[in-house]
Order: sequence, then structure tokens, then C-alpha cells
Amino acid sequence: MARVKGGVMTHKRHKKILKLAKGYFGGKSKLFRTANEAVMKSLVYAYTGRKLKKRDFRSLWITRISAEAKANGINYSRFMNGLKKSGVALNRKMLAELAVSDKAAFASLVETAKKAL
Repeated sequence: MARVKGGVMTHKRHKKILKLAKGYFGGKSKLFRTANEAVMKSLVYAYTGRKLKKRDFRSLWITRISAEAKANGINYSRFMNGLKKSGVALNRKMLAELAVSDKAAFASLVETAKKAL
């Protein structure tokens, strides 16, 4: 059986990594070994970042809801507890949007929460 040389596939694999490393500083964009290390690490950062983004946005929404709830005379935890007891099923993203854009609607939700407590 004839010997199979792997040069074509190796070249293809290296090109794929070097394309991902385009724009990196110095040898990280030119040399395969350092580029491969940098690309693997950047893919780990990207994966982690996608998870952290969800956490960061939830934290932002809670901060916005809390600030507007305090402006209406109730703290965040009591407000959320009141909404839950009154059967209002709005998620934090929508509550934060109301807190920023429609203060009157948010104030009515605060009143609903206060009555349920």
C-alpha cells in the first residue's frame, strides 16, 4: 500500500488557525504554534464571555428595577415578592424596560405589589 503524506491536510489545518489569529500582535498572527495557543485561549474566553453576558445583563436589570422601586418607596426584594404574590408574571428584562421607559406603568406595578404584601 502506498504511503500517505499528510502535508495537504496539515497545511489546511494551519491555514484555518492562522485565519482565526488574523490581527493578533506579533508572532501570534504569523507562527502556527503561538497562533494556535492564542486561538485556543481566545475561544475559551469567548465561551466564558457568552455565559458571563447573561449574568451581567441580569445584574443590570436588577439594578435598574431596584433603583426605580426605591424611587417609588419600596425595596427590590419586597417589590419582587409582592409581584409574585399578586400573580404578575413579568420577567426582570421587561420590568427593567418599564422602569426605564414607562415610569407610570412601573409605578402602577409597585402599587399592585404593595397591595399584595
